[in-house]
Amino acid sequence: MKLISRPTRIRAAGNKTKIIEELVGRVNSQTSVLSIARMRSPAGWLEPGQRPEFDKVTMVLKDRLIVRSKSRTLEVIEGQPVIVQKGEWVQYSAPEETEYISICHPAFSLHLVHRDET
Repeated sequence: MKLISRPTRIRAAGNKTKIIEELVGRVNSQTSVLSIARMRSPAGWLEPGQRPEFDKVTMVLKDRLIVRSKSRTLEVIEGQPVIVQKGEWVQYSAPEETEYISICHPAFSLHLVHRDET
């Protein structure tokens, strides 16, 4: 049994400063099986596209998140989750200030995310 006393702030990618607080994962709990992080993105935030080697579930807590794949664009609103399968190209953006939780399996890592060159 392990109690996580507080999250660790992680540096984020994107055109604006996004706050990532890792609750469980490779940094905060030395867990590689999965990661759970709370995100707070400013209005107008856009992340580079990526083709991660992990499944990702994102649950919007406040406002909305735009999730774009090669074949479609989804507007994910407060209270809705979206699932992106590993290997699928995806890009996230926030038109307004947005809060959400992300769960990655296996845990998020820079060497597994495969972001597009900028």
